[in-house]
Amino acid sequence: MINIRMKIILYYLSLPILYGLSYLPFWILYRISDGLFLIIYYLIGYRKKVVTTNLEKSFPEKTKAEIKKIRRNYYRYFCDLIVETLKTLTISPEGLRKRVAFEDTSLFEVYYADNQSVIVVMGHLGNWELAGARFALEPIHQLYVIYHPLKNAHFENLIVKARTRLGNGLYPMKIAFRGMVGNRKNTTATAFIADQTPSPQNAHWMEFLNQDTPVFIGTEKLAKKLKYPIIYISVKRPKRGFYTIKGELLFAHPEQTIDGEISEVHTRCLEKDIREQPEIWLWSHRRWKHQRTKALNLKTTLRGQK
Repeated sequence: MINIRMKIILYYLSLPILYGLSYLPFWILYRISDGLFLIIYYLIGYRKKVVTTNLEKSFPEKTKAEIKKIRRNYYRYFCDLIVETLKTLTISPEGLRKRVAFEDTSLFEVYYADNQSVIVVMGHLGNWELAGARFALEPIHQLYVIYHPLKNAHFENLIVKARTRLGNGLYPMKIAFRGMVGNRKNTTATAFIADQTPSPQNAHWMEFLNQDTPVFIGTEKLAKKLKYPIIYISVKRPKRGFYTIKGELLFAHPEQTIDGEISEVHTRCLEKDIREQPEIWLWSHRRWKHQRTKALNLKTTLRGQK
């Protein structure tokens, strides 16, 4: 009971601070980000070992100096990501259009005109929160984002409000298929951020950034069942505070693909984007905590127990 009360008190104490920060202009937010960088990178060293290991294994051809430069630039981007995500609580449509450019919506327009829903696949590259909000401003598909709900109900409500305030919808991961089926009469775009760490024994394994990697297969499973075209979204950052969104059709008829093909293709697209601008991917995530051999052994054991 005490913990619940403390969480409620913490939430209501932090709420005016979060909104107050969100109303600040970007130039002030970036000064705050600069201060955060000094604290997180130099004083705290937040997950610095994880980031360094991930970078060294992903880019074995790079020198220590090059790895250190990417690492430093990553932490600068990470701090910008924090303040930019706060901004999604209050940012105006005009502010979004200024900061995030949708390079070409014609691919979506064609499918929208045919009342054809699509699946969008992307990674934790650039600012996916601002990109999702920007999508809502286009007269095309309504975007639904698949996400993992937070355990804290109060902060969960805050996140949901930030992500849906401009018209987007959300599907909690566990009921994504049910939500998509329930929305079949509407013309939607369902976004999968597919570079998260899946259950290793129920994943597609492949080499990604020079490492054996499990890939979430929900994207291809649902695309095949619903026969929704798959569009890869690339989010790039040409300069600080500005992003571009570009869509690329990967599969018009996913039901005609073989198992693993979709996962291979969209993961290769993400890998290409990461190599072009490595500092704007989420390197502090423990992406490679599972091993293929252990996963396959566990899968065999579970089958034998049935």
